[in-house]
Amino acid sequence: MKAVVMMMLLTVAVAEKLYAPSPSASASPVSILKDDRVHPDAAGNYVFDVETEDGIVRHESGSEGGSQQGFVSYTAPDGTPVHIKFVADEKGYQPDSDLLPVAPAFPHPIPQYVLDQIAKAAAEDAAQSIEVREPTATYSQP
Repeated sequence: MKAVVMMMLLTVAVAEKLYAPSPSASASPVSILKDDRVHPDAAGNYVFDVETEDGIVRHESGSEGGSQQGFVSYTAPDGTPVHIKFVADEKGYQPDSDLLPVAPAFPHPIPQYVLDQIAKAAAEDAAQSIEVREPTATYSQP
């Protein structure tokens, strides 16, 4: 659970660094439009919803066993809309956003030299197979 919390804090810290306002930007107070919270009960269930006048929206809920889910959205200083959904459970922190990098599609074509090397390794493994015998109760001289 600590790892999940640390990952969430790291994500927020990175976002703050990436989208921090420039020092010359004037910071004026921002009104909170919505702040609804249901504090954790005995089973660990909780909910909170926060919305500010500058467009930040955050919803999170947690349930028994420590799993959490929610979303956050805001507009970056460059005008990019940022929407992040997340789940944090026994599989770890799993963010989902169009802004996150995506691995290339698979299967991609595998070059012939790679297939040849795989076949060669399989043949070598088969040639080196050793007969497996049951252990004996006594030792003999080698």
